[in-house]
Amino acid sequence: MSEITPDTKDWTWVLQQPCPECGFVAADLPGDEVPAVVAESLPRWVMALARPDARERPRPDVWSVLEYACHVRDVFRIFDERLHLMLDEDSPTFANWDQDATAVSERYGEQDPVVVSGELVEAGRTVAHSFATVPDDAWGRVGLRSNGSQFTVETLGQYFVHDLVHHLRDVDA
Repeated sequence: MSEITPDTKDWTWVLQQPCPECGFVAADLPGDEVPAVVAESLPRWVMALARPDARERPRPDVWSVLEYACHVRDVFRIFDERLHLMLDEDSPTFANWDQDATAVSERYGEQDPVVVSGELVEAGRTVAHSFATVPDDAWGRVGLRSNGSQFTVETLGQYFVHDLVHHLRDVDA
């Protein structure tokens, strides 16, 4: 499969304004609702991955359902890790994650949709549980991306959920 043009946008603007592509309004999502949004998305991903054309790209420059699902599975894992860093450390800085390089190195388009479906559900349940157990007094804890963008636990959850919602729209699920 050909490579997709890397997405170099800084999507943190979704914390201040609605996403014009998917309609998600991050600021309207309380942190304690993150687990429910994640849980509600899981059957939709499972159904999307069960499609006979899940491996097929709609266009050469657009990921397949399978590739998006691999990305979301990894987003679940990365954000669970970042959440725990924020809860365990004072103002941690997150390691860079090159999602496009990961898609290539991990051969997203060659993975098994059935296996990815199980891994996505497991990772989704894990991150949902992690957000569900955030103590009330921890939603304001801070973490930093390497570029200096600052998140609280709550805005990390909002930013994370935007990615999930946006990609459900991308795969029409």
